[in-house]
Amino acid sequence: MLKRYIGDRAFFRRVFGIAIPIMIQNGITNFVSMLDNIMVGQIGTAPMSGASIVNGLLFVFNLCIFGASSGAGIFTAQFYGSQDHKGVRHTFRFKFLICAFLAVVGWAIFRVGGESLVRLYLTGEGDAADAAQVLAYGMQYLRWMLWGLVPFALANVYSSTLRETGQTMVPMAAGIAAVLINLCLNYVLIFGHFGAPAMGVEGAALATVISRYAELAIVAVWTHTHSQKNPFIRGAYHSFRIPAVLLRDIFLKGMPLLVNELLWASGVAVLNQCYSTCGLTVVPAMNISSTLFNLSSVVFMAMGVSVGIIMGQMLGSGCREEEVRDANRKLITVSVASSVLFGLLMASVSGAFPRIYNTTQEVRLLASRLILISALVMPFDAYANATYFTLRSGGQVMVTLLFDSCYTWLGNVSIAFVLSRLTSITIIPLYTVCQLANCCKCILGTIMLKQGKWIRNLTE
Repeated sequence: MLKRYIGDRAFFRRVFGIAIPIMIQNGITNFVSMLDNIMVGQIGTAPMSGASIVNGLLFVFNLCIFGASSGAGIFTAQFYGSQDHKGVRHTFRFKFLICAFLAVVGWAIFRVGGESLVRLYLTGEGDAADAAQVLAYGMQYLRWMLWGLVPFALANVYSSTLRETGQTMVPMAAGIAAVLINLCLNYVLIFGHFGAPAMGVEGAALATVISRYAELAIVAVWTHTHSQKNPFIRGAYHSFRIPAVLLRDIFLKGMPLLVNELLWASGVAVLNQCYSTCGLTVVPAMNISSTLFNLSSVVFMAMGVSVGIIMGQMLGSGCREEEVRDANRKLITVSVASSVLFGLLMASVSGAFPRIYNTTQEVRLLASRLILISALVMPFDAYANATYFTLRSGGQVMVTLLFDSCYTWLGNVSIAFVLSRLTSITIIPLYTVCQLANCCKCILGTIMLKQGKWIRNLTE
């Protein structure tokens, strides 16, 4: 019975060969982000809240870039599985064009409407002067962060293509270098060490921007100087022509992923806005809780990406349905098991972690309770995440749209909106109800997996 859910050494060697570099990169990234968050939190509650709100808004942009590159990435993984380097080159070109376009659009939106967007999160009960402070810090942070949109988008183009073609170590190294640069510059620029001015939240934003340019430089230079390992890059910029048939297929099969990521990320933003109506203390408490959750979820999130890559390669290479289903079942098992372990670790530090921040006891207590709730539902999040990447690997884009973003809006967001606007519910029961709604998502995902419509070779 256990053999149905636990793979052999060869299986784990393949899985962790892809997953571990992603785990290391994401783990270091989230760990440094946590240190970054703690550093900003030492300045005070208002700067931390301002930066948190802006990062929540930029999360929508980040997910759009991820969705755009992942949409074409479905084809990249399968082209690589069939050793079609020309096809990989075409998908790389598509990623470059669409991500550059999104970066320009994102810059324009945040430049014009950034202040109005930040104000949406400052409608809860609290002192008006505190809200004004949070807004001021948020806008200082946003003005610098806008300069990092383009390098973030283009670095994602290179890194995602390298991962999908089996080169996971270089994106990992570039990510590690970027976060270490970010960490060192945070120490210098936030607090004003080594003769530098103490820039506060602006220093944190500037450090992030510089690190993003560094990451782009590393992945781009390595890719172009190692063209024998990356044949897709040869002549990639000689022309931006993409075959009409492939372009049509990417839009039909891949671009709904962009729509999905946009809808899902905007749904999360609206969800957080609904939470914020419960009081100004909710924003910093949610920031503390989500920081620890992001670090704790590194393994199951990396497993989700690995599921998409491995399933895509297996489907592209023509593996039998039984082999694909068996590998998928074992991958999901590893993902859920890891989330149980890290959920327990997260719960064990729920009381101590908020004490690191220079904030009020009320915020710390609220953050501790939110951490416990997040730890409880983590296994459900892991299962849903692995299911999402499985469905996506076979081009089931409309199904993933229904499963992911539509569920978020019709389920979580609708519940939060109604309860926060029409009742006097407090944040803890509101957050609990919205998080437990994800349990039903797992049932829906199981049904979709068993149907097997996702088992398709898109390169034929």
